[in-house]
Amino acid sequence: MAKAITTNKQITMKKTIKIVKTFLSIYYAFVLEYRAEIFLWALSGCLPFILMGIWVEAAEEGNFALNSVQFARYFLVSFIVKQSNVVWVIFDFENEVVRGTLSPKLLQPIDPVWHHVAGHLTERLARFPFIVGIILLFFALYPEALWWPKIGDLLLFLVILIFAFALRFLIQYTFAMLAFWTERANAIETLWFLFYLFLSGMVAPLEVFPETIRQIALWTPFPYLIDFPTSLLIGLPVNVGQGLLVMLGWWVLFFVCNRWLWRKGLRRYSGMGA
Repeated sequence: MAKAITTNKQITMKKTIKIVKTFLSIYYAFVLEYRAEIFLWALSGCLPFILMGIWVEAAEEGNFALNSVQFARYFLVSFIVKQSNVVWVIFDFENEVVRGTLSPKLLQPIDPVWHHVAGHLTERLARFPFIVGIILLFFALYPEALWWPKIGDLLLFLVILIFAFALRFLIQYTFAMLAFWTERANAIETLWFLFYLFLSGMVAPLEVFPETIRQIALWTPFPYLIDFPTSLLIGLPVNVGQGLLVMLGWWVLFFVCNRWLWRKGLRRYSGMGA
């Protein structure tokens, strides 16, 4: 009996691995058809470098919590983090619901979300060479910002980077569920992005924020999408335990909301004749 259960688990695992490989290979081939577009998207994410120039100049003329080199490193890493957790699932999902193209995916024996996950992951692979090129160009132009992070910090940074992407994806995918009720679900993402822009650390490190605002922001999901992993890698003080717990708490909250909205939304979608 135990041997049969083990065999079934092995078969299930092999099927899962095969499905994952198939999804990734298909979507990777798809994104490679749009390499020029991906390059332009990577360049469009260079806002941190523009802000870096402003803050570096300000640090050289004023008194801030970070010096000019730390600002340069911060915005370089924030660029890397931002490139790794770019998410657009709400726009794709909304389009599928409005046009009815979600229906064929519902007939497949797999949750439609994995199509979007595979698309996002493979896009990261296609984007990676462009990001490396921009990083090398940065250090060529600003060599004094070069540093070697600790191995432990680097490994933890990579783990948190995965958590940050998972959280940002889940948040936007939860908002995407509203497409079952409205044709403009992306308007919620637009409103959310305003808070994300200012509280995530994209515009400025949380270290330069007033203490009261910083403490409030630390209990929201925003800083953990950019500022938290960025500060960790460049050596700024962070509370890793609190950060991971807050990320986990928000992930659980949005996961529960997501599954509830998914079930309610599917009934409405089916009721519309899909």
